[in-house]
Amino acid sequence: MVQSVTDQYKRIDILVNNAGIATSAPIHEMTDEMWDELISIHLNGTFYATRECLKVMYEQEYGRIINTASQLAYKGSAGFSHYTAAKGAIISFTRSLSLEIGKMNIRANCVAPGATMTRMLSEVPTEILDGIKASIPKGTIANIEEIVPAYVFLASEDGDHFVGQTISPNGGDHFL
Repeated sequence: MVQSVTDQYKRIDILVNNAGIATSAPIHEMTDEMWDELISIHLNGTFYATRECLKVMYEQEYGRIINTASQLAYKGSAGFSHYTAAKGAIISFTRSLSLEIGKMNIRANCVAPGATMTRMLSEVPTEILDGIKASIPKGTIANIEEIVPAYVFLASEDGDHFVGQTISPNGGDHFL
């Protein structure tokens, strides 16, 4: 992937680690396969993409890395221990990464959205979505267009002094 991008564009200025899945089970029923798959996609995927893109960003002495976490990393969520663990680890990974790259004109930050109408929520029953909405002070689940500006900000010069930070557009569902 990295080689394909650099062959075509000669640079990698922005990396957004945003791959993810969601499965659910109480801890005592969670299989090794469920745990391993989710951790692999969320956490290992973030690590591998970051490691490979950093090689290019170091050479060009510039880069912006934006990792996707979740406000559930702070709140927790029954049945989603693997998801919240992975998202919490991504926040910690971003902080440590920022300490390594801070002086290199490469910044790493996180976006930790609240509930957002993505494919992951598209199959959630209406009564559960209504319960989620009721717990959010704004009273709505975000649309993707309400989350994207956080990524754009962190990728732009306006976000240049944000280093190792997590911002959370979540409608007031959780305060960081």
